[in-house]
Amino acid sequence: MKVIKEPQLRAEEDNRSLRDAVTEIIDHVRCGGDQALREYNERFDACSRESLRVSEEEIKAAYQELTKEETEDLKAACENIRAFAMAQKETLKPLEAFSPQPGIFLGHRIIPVDSCCCYVPGGNYPLYSTALMLAVPARVAGVKRVAACSPAAKGTNRINAKTLAALDIAGVDEIYAVGGAQAIAAFSYGTESIRPVDMIVGPGNRFVTEAKRQCYGQVGIDFVAGPSEVLVIADDRANPRAVAADLLAQSEHDVNASGILVATDEAFARRVMEAVDEELETLATAGIARQSWERFGKVCVAKDLREAIDFANACAPEHLELNIGRPEDVIEDFTNYGSLFIGENTAEVFGDYASGTNHTLPTLRAARYTGGVWAGTFLKTCTHQSMTLEASRHLAPLAARLARGEGLAGHAFAAEMRAK
Repeated sequence: MKVIKEPQLRAEEDNRSLRDAVTEIIDHVRCGGDQALREYNERFDACSRESLRVSEEEIKAAYQELTKEETEDLKAACENIRAFAMAQKETLKPLEAFSPQPGIFLGHRIIPVDSCCCYVPGGNYPLYSTALMLAVPARVAGVKRVAACSPAAKGTNRINAKTLAALDIAGVDEIYAVGGAQAIAAFSYGTESIRPVDMIVGPGNRFVTEAKRQCYGQVGIDFVAGPSEVLVIADDRANPRAVAADLLAQSEHDVNASGILVATDEAFARRVMEAVDEELETLATAGIARQSWERFGKVCVAKDLREAIDFANACAPEHLELNIGRPEDVIEDFTNYGSLFIGENTAEVFGDYASGTNHTLPTLRAARYTGGVWAGTFLKTCTHQSMTLEASRHLAPLAARLARGEGLAGHAFAAEMRAK
């Protein structure tokens, strides 16, 4: 594969210092509780609010800051996300009375976790869309207690108004004005005002990510996420300006985001690069997008579509766009991606906001082994079994022999008791 634009090598972070800093935050929250959270709110966000939990009055006031169209837009996006989440949940069915042999009855139940926290970042942009993407599938799954947290807008005591409205529209039960690694610690271990949860989902900066990694086990998580990424496969029939727009849409997330183009035609690839440069001249977020594109953007030319497919599967990108003729012919060949966008009409940004699929997706090649957040993220498949006396007596000798083969005499005895 020919590389026209090579990205910089990502600098190795001092992970030890990051781990130590996050460990200190977690320990401080575990010992100091709400007071520690207030201290971190003041230090990192210049937020001096006393009550961490957002009141009903604050939520009502947030709606007053939105136009009617803004509120209706959130509701419309929410309905699409909810409809798809419900359809996905319907694919998970209980299993009853499966019998591998006479008298043995096996099955499973689909059980939601009791509680979860939806972490909604507040960093460069107020990601109110993430509030919908996390809370809606949790509610559809049947989680009894859906909590959420987000940092206050810097220099204020309030969460962004659109984020608050989105969380309310999505059906969140409790909202807290706290972010960062300290929020992950609070919902993992609990404080005076925050009860711990069973699962934490949502993206965040490297401190949030490291806190999720360290708290995993005490609490369930969706996955450990990194910078956002898109890989576009395009042929010479594609629109270079549309491809450039999609690459920059991803690049503007943050300076570490990654936009990758794999073209099957070199002349087309160079037209896309020219279009990127042109769009950067007028893009309002060019300050971030340009840094991201220059540092981590990549442009390649594949000798054929097969090479492009193999490259994509090896990259396992968060977002994968197929901007080629007859994409339906090769869809089954793609096996590693967070979410797939098929054809020129299907911009990745539609999935970010309103089409209905979830935008909380695996990065850093995690798509090799997991998909994104969905209703099933919050569901457990728990097995059960029962058997008749005759089946128990018939199975006991087999179980006993297997147990004795492992040297577990107690296991063997428990089986043999059923054979008498």
